[in-house]
Parts: sequence; structure tokens; C-alpha cells
Amino acid sequence: MHELSIAMRVVDLAAARCRDAGGDIVTAVTVRVGRLAAVHGGALAAAFEMAREGTPLAEATLRVVDVPVRVWCPQCRAEADLTDVVPLACPACGRPTGDLRAGHELEVESIEVVGPRGDTVGAGA
Repeated sequence: MHELSIAMRVVDLAAARCRDAGGDIVTAVTVRVGRLAAVHGGALAAAFEMAREGTPLAEATLRVVDVPVRVWCPQCRAEADLTDVVPLACPACGRPTGDLRAGHELEVESIEVVGPRGDTVGAGA
């Protein structure tokens, strides 16, 4: 389950950002996961719950934003989201395309940090 190693890296990154911002705890982390990233959102959430124990993220929420596969169609001259990745083709005209514009993402979008007085001291990634 490679989601555990990903979750551990997310926790490490968020804990470091928390320290750098002078915060006490992280309340939420938002992660963007593309459909082609080979990461299962449910498995990532379960792994995050294990990885966060004993860290400033012990009570943090993990928000997983699913990113669809988006392709560029040279015939339609437009980007389009795919509902299925087989085949990689424009949903409007059916022309095959390998020009992927989105769907490989695996990135921390935001980290919410709270300081000693309960105020938000930092957010971002």
C-alpha cells in the first residue's frame, strides 16, 4: 500500500509548515489527486489517519480533491474532461489524443495551521 508512504510524506510536509509558521496544530490538509496518479483516495485517507498519530496533525482532516483526466483535442481545439480513460479520446468528436492536460496530479493544495491562541497563523502549501 504505497498510500501509507504518501500519507507519511504529507504529514511530514504539513508538520514542517506548521513549525515554520509558528503554529501548534494543523487542522486540515487538502490534497489534489488525479485519476491517473494510481492513488486510491479512501486508502490515502485511512493511511493519513495512521500517519498523523503523535504529530501536530493528530486531529487534522484530510480533504481529497479528485482531479479528472483532461485532454486536448486538436480537432475540436478544446480541452475536455474524460469520464473514462479508455480510450483516450475526445468525448465530443471521438478523435484519439494523447495530449493529457490534467489527471496525473498528486499535490498538497493547502495546509491549515492554528497558533497558540487558536488563531490561523498560516495556510497554503
